[in-house]
Amino acid sequence: MTTNGKATTLTELQDQNFINPSFVRDEDDRPKVAYNEFSDVIPVISLSGIDSDDERVQIRRKITEACETWGLFQVIDHGVELEVISEMARLCTEFFNLPASEKERFDTSGGKPGSFFVSSPFKGELVQNWRETVTQCTYPIKSGDYTLWPDKPEGWRNITKEYSEKMMGLSHKLLGLLSEAMGLETDALSKACVEMDQRVMINYYPKCPQPDLTLGLLRHTDPGTITLLYQDQVGGLQATCDDGVTWITVPPIPGALVVNLGDHSYFVSNGRFVSAEHRAVVNSNTGRLSMVTFQYPTAEATVYPLTMREGETPIMEEAITFGEMYRRKMSKDLELPRLKKLDTQLDKSKLESRSIDAIFI
Repeated sequence: MTTNGKATTLTELQDQNFINPSFVRDEDDRPKVAYNEFSDVIPVISLSGIDSDDERVQIRRKITEACETWGLFQVIDHGVELEVISEMARLCTEFFNLPASEKERFDTSGGKPGSFFVSSPFKGELVQNWRETVTQCTYPIKSGDYTLWPDKPEGWRNITKEYSEKMMGLSHKLLGLLSEAMGLETDALSKACVEMDQRVMINYYPKCPQPDLTLGLLRHTDPGTITLLYQDQVGGLQATCDDGVTWITVPPIPGALVVNLGDHSYFVSNGRFVSAEHRAVVNSNTGRLSMVTFQYPTAEATVYPLTMREGETPIMEEAITFGEMYRRKMSKDLELPRLKKLDTQLDKSKLESRSIDAIFI
């Protein structure tokens, strides 16, 4: 089903022989590593014993090393009940298997209030992502309007609330370890967010007739502080630590959660912690589900290095608000592909000039 050439749902298109040209990526952006060609280079870290002094030191060391190289790692023994994760995943899958008419009741296209979209919520994207998404702001609590969250399947709203609470708690626990690694008080990174916000985003990547031509999600970094992701056992999350020269596929591990840092953590650590570059690839065999929670500062929070190691200088010219940092980043992410397509000389001031109203649909 399409509207003015733009798909409203992809599950209706997954059995076609070809994808719409609006999904075809430039050669440089097309995947060269398969969705199930797994690598073991991403650390898998157990949080068992995190409240014991001796174990905490070892866990902190492993997480710090991962954040200084990839900005991404997986955690097991994380304390989030597997029953909560599996029930959330089951209901998410049920939603994406509903008829298109049910999903479209919560469609955000044309500026409508809702929670469902295809590809992205941004204006002027040159190439579409092969994904369907449901998303909702869940923290602060006053912002969590669950009337915009789909009312089918039954019970999904309630389990989403519980899942978001569990992910928020785990995020604070992990940020505490990174704060200590920076020589700060355990709650320093959480306090730097002022009142930590959270957004839940459920991505479904239907099977794709031409997966070698497109992406489920284009290469990017997250703008926030820390992201927690559950992926099913299909595979498709890829990461790079060499500016896209090589990509690795992060292996799904039953019960594990993928953790990646965002731009905010990069700036407040003065560049010590990496903002993980990642993307999602698709396949022609089966659909794939990921459940993501983004934890990030309130818009008024100040972004500037919290501390610097001996001999370092600030990587930022001046302190800015997170709201302004976010606006600049999203403007740049949208403008850069367009200017590259036009083969236009890059001008940083123009890259970051879009207003928020000019970014979101």
